[in-house]
Amino acid sequence: MNYWMVKTEPNAYSWEDFSKKGEDVWDGVRNYQARNFLKEMQLGDPVLFYHSGKDKAVVGLAEVSAPAFPDPKDEAWVAVGLKAKHALKNPVTLEVIKSEDGLSEMLMLRQSRLSVMSVTKEEFNLILNLSK
Repeated sequence: MNYWMVKTEPNAYSWEDFSKKGEDVWDGVRNYQARNFLKEMQLGDPVLFYHSGKDKAVVGLAEVSAPAFPDPKDEAWVAVGLKAKHALKNPVTLEVIKSEDGLSEMLMLRQSRLSVMSVTKEEFNLILNLSK
């Protein structure tokens, strides 16, 4: 099992939008490194849902419901299916992430423009613990 984070601007597509749908196609990714991460996603992999922009916080938990397939908007790229699990009781802000020693090596802190990225099991679990 692998662990992931997807990032989105909440004014474009928020956790609330996603959770109302319950399940959706995660498409429109046009970065080669992010595309490669999408290709690695497997059915059931857990996914942290991060609001970028003004909010800057992990706000929900999802899981991969369909592994990589051609992006319906451009078949040269890939998409995955994601299923909403639940909102985090307490969002974990970027400020908190930056202040935690156990999260100091997160890819999101080194390559902040990536919209899809891997996280380690330890980082994933620490974020979930911080949300309680």
